[in-house]
Amino acid sequence: MNLHRKPMPVEDAVQRVMDHQTTGEKENIQIDHSDNRILAEDILATHPVPPFNKSPYDGFALRSEDTTYLSREQPGHFIVTETVGAGHLASRPIEQGEAVRIMTGAEIPEGADCVAMFEICQTYEKEQQSWVTLKRPMEKDQNVILKGSETKEKECLVKAGTKINPGVKALLATFGYAEVMVYKRPKVGVFATGTELLDVDEPLVPGKIRNSNAYMVLSQIERAGGEACYFGKLEDDFDTCYDAVQKALSEVDVLITTGGVSVGDFDLMPEIYEQLKAVVLFNKVAMRPGSVTTVAVTEGKLLFGLSGNPSACYVGFELFTYPAIQRLLGREDAHHRRVQATLGRDFKKANPFSRFVRGFIDYEEGNVIVKPAGIDKSAVVTSLAHTDVLIMLQGGTRGYENGDIVDALLLEHQKGQRHF
Repeated sequence: MNLHRKPMPVEDAVQRVMDHQTTGEKENIQIDHSDNRILAEDILATHPVPPFNKSPYDGFALRSEDTTYLSREQPGHFIVTETVGAGHLASRPIEQGEAVRIMTGAEIPEGADCVAMFEICQTYEKEQQSWVTLKRPMEKDQNVILKGSETKEKECLVKAGTKINPGVKALLATFGYAEVMVYKRPKVGVFATGTELLDVDEPLVPGKIRNSNAYMVLSQIERAGGEACYFGKLEDDFDTCYDAVQKALSEVDVLITTGGVSVGDFDLMPEIYEQLKAVVLFNKVAMRPGSVTTVAVTEGKLLFGLSGNPSACYVGFELFTYPAIQRLLGREDAHHRRVQATLGRDFKKANPFSRFVRGFIDYEEGNVIVKPAGIDKSAVVTSLAHTDVLIMLQGGTRGYENGDIVDALLLEHQKGQRHF
């Protein structure tokens, strides 16, 4: 087996993953279960909005031509034929000299083309009949929300690849999408390797550590929109590992292993890739942490060999596995959003390779600030609890100082500033 590893630039490694990625399968689901799913079809308006001319105010619907010459000196008097509330229709078309008392949201009666608000009208009773007085002219379509003024029929409202949020869900309901076509959540399998790993409920013993990576990666998969499936721990035995990996590959869309990707005597994943006849896209990346991150392809499926160190594993997932899951979900914007921010603390460590520092975002006097979340070492796990950004530091630098402008990848919805 060839153990030679040449570091690949991060950008090239990401591109290799995306070059081998395809969109996933689709399915119809009920609108009730569509939250946070990804649309697999454009959402078109099935009717105009509004579907009829309607009133934006409480007032009186009139014919504008009947008001042309009205003034304070020459007011107009109109007989009120009926009252129309939202969801109801006038019983007949309006005629010359008539008005219809109309409520907000109600359809404009046939023949009427304007609405005079209550505030500019005076009402009175005469001979057991309601009348309204108006002292100013009205223009055609004044105070009328015209049919289709918001949306035309068959207009594209939301493109495929969009996540269904409360606003999108409102559109689905508005236009009668009781069912909607979405991308299936890709099934992503996870193995943890190493005989040193204990389950979370086991007491610590000398030489052992609890298996934090599996729980972390399973959570990252769910956050990314995938369906996580934990296959358990792989022991340090080649035949057992190979059989388990081969079986798991038949059940998932993507497979992740944590640990076992270095070149030590008990790091078996390189041999397993070789036995699977998988094409290794890369097995070393010019970055810290996670330089030993490995990605291979077999039968069209991606296998991600992430580091056994928690922080390195975390970073490798967000850089390489996250966008692969997004592409399976049909998203064009597959990568984490990248922003510029001000570094809020010194980071004096030299960076021979690109470095991705676990950090958090803050706001000071209206400025976006990012700060390292804790100790910057591959094996550190405590800093991850406070991480919502990856601070990107270029390779070939001797460290950064407080106040330097840096790039950052946003991992979660960020907390906002108080505006009032």
